[in-house]
Amino acid sequence: MAFHSATAYKVLGFLSLNLWGRLSASVQRVISATISRLYETRFSRFMIGPYCLWQFGSWFHYRQFVPGGGKNRYETFQDFFTRDFVSPLSVSDKGIWPCEGFLCEKGKVSEIPRVKVKGEVKNLRTVFGGSGPEIPNDYHFINVFLHNKNYHHIHSPVSGVVKSVEHIPGELLLLRPWAYRKTPSLPALTNERVNVSLQDDQDQKWYLSIVGGPMVATINRGPGLKEGQRVTVGEKIASFRLGSTLCMVSPVPPAIPAGIWVSVGHPLHQHKPS
Repeated sequence: MAFHSATAYKVLGFLSLNLWGRLSASVQRVISATISRLYETRFSRFMIGPYCLWQFGSWFHYRQFVPGGGKNRYETFQDFFTRDFVSPLSVSDKGIWPCEGFLCEKGKVSEIPRVKVKGEVKNLRTVFGGSGPEIPNDYHFINVFLHNKNYHHIHSPVSGVVKSVEHIPGELLLLRPWAYRKTPSLPALTNERVNVSLQDDQDQKWYLSIVGGPMVATINRGPGLKEGQRVTVGEKIASFRLGSTLCMVSPVPPAIPAGIWVSVGHPLHQHKPS
């Protein structure tokens, strides 16, 4: 995050909390949905090549993937954002990173500082809604920010059974962690999210919070994301349209330090991302 100046941090945070944040959730949603639809127009496909050149250094980076939604070709920019791997995700461990992105915060649940949101002090357990109170203190919290350039699907971190699925309506505050340097998980306490708890084959619980943000008008749940449904490690369970955030609490401590990018499908307990 060194390429962002201190001034830019303050401006982003101010705009998100004091301007965009003053709009009602319904207005935020209408604006976000309108902008999102622009990425689903036929003309938007002409942005894919220049965007790949800007973010990945190659105009044809998109050829390493297949279009989202099972399409045969990229018809819109959204088809690139929701792209899929050519081959199924390769998994070699029982506990994996469920998504790709920037690990902006991690720590034991009991050690994560409380966050002040609009005058109210909240614990990060609040992120996980009804499941929050049952989370053990010695579990490990992570927050992964999915940049617009990232792969936008969420995979199950373990094999097990879906114990609960909870939708929490909310705002759509800016998610970029450099706008909230001291409290990068603040938007997860206010934004719309889908919370999921899983019980793995060792009877341990895992908690995920799929957090929406501006221009993310849709969080698509996979067909296997239902209470009582069995999922396998690496199975796709949800998708975003444009960038967003995933918070997770797990019994397994992640070996990767905060401040670097993580790779979907890579073992949580290994230090180097694939």
